[in-house]
Amino acid sequence: MAAADTISKLKSEVAALSQISENEKNGFINLVSRYLSGTEATHVDWSKIQTPTEEVVVPYDTLAPTPEDPAETKKLLDKLVVLKLNGGLGTTMGCTGPKSVIEVRNGLTFLDLIVIQIETLNNKYGCNVPLLLMNSFNTHDDTFKIVERYTKSNVQIHTFNQSQYPRLVVEDNSPLPSKGQTGKDGCNSGKLDMLLSQGKEYVFVSNSDNLGAVVDLKILNHLVQKKNEYCMEVTPKTLADVKGGTLISYEGRTQLLEIAQVPDQHVNEFKSIEKFKIFNTNNLWVNLNAIKRLVQADALKMEIIPNPKEVDGIKVMQLETAAGAAIRFFDNAIGINVPRSRFLPVKATSDLLLVQSDLYTVEDGFVIRNPARKNPANPSIELGPEFKKVGNFLSRFKSIPSIIELDSLKVSGDVWFGAGIVLKGKVTITAKPGVKLEIPDKAVLENKDINGPEDL
Repeated sequence: MAAADTISKLKSEVAALSQISENEKNGFINLVSRYLSGTEATHVDWSKIQTPTEEVVVPYDTLAPTPEDPAETKKLLDKLVVLKLNGGLGTTMGCTGPKSVIEVRNGLTFLDLIVIQIETLNNKYGCNVPLLLMNSFNTHDDTFKIVERYTKSNVQIHTFNQSQYPRLVVEDNSPLPSKGQTGKDGCNSGKLDMLLSQGKEYVFVSNSDNLGAVVDLKILNHLVQKKNEYCMEVTPKTLADVKGGTLISYEGRTQLLEIAQVPDQHVNEFKSIEKFKIFNTNNLWVNLNAIKRLVQADALKMEIIPNPKEVDGIKVMQLETAAGAAIRFFDNAIGINVPRSRFLPVKATSDLLLVQSDLYTVEDGFVIRNPARKNPANPSIELGPEFKKVGNFLSRFKSIPSIIELDSLKVSGDVWFGAGIVLKGKVTITAKPGVKLEIPDKAVLENKDINGPEDL
């Protein structure tokens, strides 16, 4: 079937869908038209890729200090809006509801910490930094209820839904309504004009599960001074981050390169730490006036990343665009090479172990790394499937061990930890199948390989 016929058939099928708005219907049809036209190169021309210079990816240490005068700081913060991407569920960690309501530490959830951080700024400087939560179809209702908790806090909270595009059935290109998909909505919902009318100029966007993504005055000050419309925070890649997108200079623009756009023969090169030394943390700073200008001109045509999935045995294509890919449409766009401390995502219980341990403390909602740890890298932690769900993880530790001097920990099998344990160096604990292995209270394990009680 010719692309034009496919699109007209799709238009009539999409028109019949009741669960999505007119804006979403039009957006989806435009996206599919671009995808089916095949005119958009999904892969980059490898020979044209250049490593960005320090003018494009600015080292964090070269940023000017923030103004001493609190009145200047207030002026700066009054230009800011904080947006957290709150669409993820806690299912992989065995939790129901939004991931952001998992308790991270001292009974405080991701969302609690975010609200406390912003409230601290608002109270300290007398400014009004609002918090926007972008929810998905899956998290909207729960988040709406949870936000009521914060009505007495000194933070204005607004919630809205990301756009919900159907998926495309591979066999006949018909639409299959989906449970939400990240689009570039939010600009359509009148929120943008409201924020601009309040004198807001920049939005700081990050994932709600990244505990390191806190408001940074040095970055905000730099962008306002240098009139950068877009900034992506990047950080040096380690072997754990080889799949993350990276910034490149391409045909005179700064561009995000995602693994899906890399030709097969160059994937290993993409993953190498030598050639591509930085990756996208998904902490983004964007000028609101620039967003308005580009949305009105319908200029934000980010690379389409086709993500094949299977839903109830039906092969479908989910068409995605990455927010970071928008960088090339903005003027004077930069990356800032930030310290690793600004990237502390909690994706699994092994991350929770780090954050709940003595490696970190929490002050005013900020998760701060313990200076007693001399190694800049965190310990590598591998926990077996018995620890995958938060409930199981918590029940297997009487208290979280001290890991300040730990290099790596690998736990497999039915292992239970007592209280006040100290782990140092490289520690491997393996319970034999069908055997329960208990690590006693106050045990100190340094460079140990433990396969049973006799090794303790």
